Amino acid sequence: MLAVMADPTAEDPTSQPNELCCECGQFHLLLDNHLYNFQDEVDDELICHICLQPLLQPMDTPCGHTYCFKCLENFMQEYNFCPMDRKKLSFQQCHKSSLLVRNLLDKLIVLCPFKADCQQTMQRCELEAHLQNRCPGFKKYKSELQRKKNPISKGKEEPPAKAETTPPKDPEVPSGGSSLVAESSAAAVVSLGTAEPGLVNPAFEETEEDLPQRTSLVAETTTIEIHREDPEEELGMRIVGGKDTPLGNIVVQEVLRDSVIAADGRIAPGDHILEVNGVNISSVTHCQAVSFLRHPGPVLHLMVLQEKGFSNKTAQQDSSSANREVIHVTLIKRERSEPLGIKLIRKTDEAGIFILDLLEGGLAAKNGKLSRNDRVLSINGQDLRQGTPEAAAQIIQTSDSRVNFVVLRQPGMQLSDPVEDGSTSNSSSSSSSNGGSPVHHRRRPDQNHYRRKSNYQKDLPQGYASHEKTVAIKKEPKESLGITIGGGRDNKNKLPIYVTSVQPIGCLFRDGRIKRGDVLLSINGIDLTHLNYYEAVSALKSNAASHSVTLKALEIVSLNSTELSLDIKEQGFSWSPLWISWLGLPSYLHCCQDIVLSKGNLESWGFSIVGGFEESKGNQPFFIKTIVPGTPAFRDRKLKCGDEIVAVNGVPAIGMSNSELIPMLKEQRNKVTLTVVSWPGSLV
Repeated sequence: MLAVMADPTAEDPTSQPNELCCECGQFHLLLDNHLYNFQDEVDDELICHICLQPLLQPMDTPCGHTYCFKCLENFMQEYNFCPMDRKKLSFQQCHKSSLLVRNLLDKLIVLCPFKADCQQTMQRCELEAHLQNRCPGFKKYKSELQRKKNPISKGKEEPPAKAETTPPKDPEVPSGGSSLVAESSAAAVVSLGTAEPGLVNPAFEETEEDLPQRTSLVAETTTIEIHREDPEEELGMRIVGGKDTPLGNIVVQEVLRDSVIAADGRIAPGDHILEVNGVNISSVTHCQAVSFLRHPGPVLHLMVLQEKGFSNKTAQQDSSSANREVIHVTLIKRERSEPLGIKLIRKTDEAGIFILDLLEGGLAAKNGKLSRNDRVLSINGQDLRQGTPEAAAQIIQTSDSRVNFVVLRQPGMQLSDPVEDGSTSNSSSSSSSNGGSPVHHRRRPDQNHYRRKSNYQKDLPQGYASHEKTVAIKKEPKESLGITIGGGRDNKNKLPIYVTSVQPIGCLFRDGRIKRGDVLLSINGIDLTHLNYYEAVSALKSNAASHSVTLKALEIVSLNSTELSLDIKEQGFSWSPLWISWLGLPSYLHCCQDIVLSKGNLESWGFSIVGGFEESKGNQPFFIKTIVPGTPAFRDRKLKCGDEIVAVNGVPAIGMSNSELIPMLKEQRNKVTLTVVSWPGSLV
């Protein structure tokens, strides 16, 4: 099917919407699908049988038909059957088409709609970037539109009409590039150029020797639709930030494996969430953002700002990928522990991971579709373009029967020498006691955690207070305390023990002084603050058998918010404190970790920070706000958005201003040790 649209510059604007769509360059109603001029006839299998156009955001029905998301959504508002076979159907039963189908549709060749000024052709997924950055016809149209809107300006340059889509607190990094503001709510390329007040960015500071290597930091604003079969299901990501914290924006800290967000594959740690279902959350509190993101519904519309790295490096990678082929391969394991027979490795000159070898007789070799030198883009929907062999091996190890690979292949490409940091991962090695875990050669030891030293300690941030309380109660020997707990020093964030619920069957509920969220310090004189989870459970149970119990606990109070206990689901022991509540924990209960980063002479560290001493706000902690793909901080994988920087090379950061901490980080040419405290983000 050949879909031909008229040249938008020749349309009569009186019979169309007021402005062209900035994504497809055509006139259409806001709620209608985008329109495209396809170069060739499109296979009927890729056509929506509602609008009779090539599929957009394809959705599959249980009866085997595929329609555009918007077409099907509109149809199902009036009818309860499939348009093709009239079988009974509800929209909740439908799901997103496979990645293969979506990629085929995105690669359809389209013509630029501005035929009079531009004769370019490109893949459908590239049209918007073409219009925003390269199309002379669209640039001419925008200039004329601006002139009509501002007839008095006489050629003076005005700010873009939709500048509000990029919130004022987005991370802006000094990197020598020009500053472009997103003009569209989806996939607009942003070159971050001027520094936001209070933003420390030693990681991106340019020197004379850096200039040939990179020009500006590029980010992209994208609108993403998340579909949930169960409207109540958690999205499966952790967030940090909010206007009531130095971070300002809401930032994704972590995406949980096997979650709705992980299956979608488009949101990654470090992304800034700007809008939720059309509501701007760039200037809301942390608790308000959690509430928006936890709101149930089958479809969630998110606008996110995603870091893309430095522009000329990205362009080089794009050009080197132009002649490569994207291949989808599914390997079926007979049992979870069965090895695939694949050796993965990093390369010195290119980000990501590559297939070093396929072991003879292994599952991958028998399948025959993967090859040496293939670059692994994703496994089971998890983005590995900037990944490590360890991360890939972990995904393979925890997969059930199906392991879905997306790889990039360029015939004849030679594999360069492996890096020297021991990042080789062999997902083919013999099974071990834990069910076939991959072997990681020269695996790095776990980083040591330790209590925050006295010279690293600080006062509580403004707006927080902590209240220590002693609760002594008399009870029957067999009577339960009636609490559930979480945390423990064996937790990956090394949390103290905290109360997750107070059950109505126990003596503590009757007493009423211990509350959910309280940090437990001791029971009958036994210190609980250094115990792991199981040790704490044992200590609580053994001491609960006596006639009297004395508990010491810490209650964290926010003076600015009454929402620290916010929890939509109220699921008892599954409850956990919000990220913002941990900021009020006294320093002596913190566990620190030393993270050592190394880089070459021409590299940047790859992270930005906010916070520090300000006259108007006093002492504020320094937080990691941005981690840029392809940089040392990104590759190391230990540093996370929302981490607090306690010290640099052993020098405490407490009480420092931005202007004091920047030189310390700039002085470190090839190696730096960051002492950080990491709190788990709020789960949404």
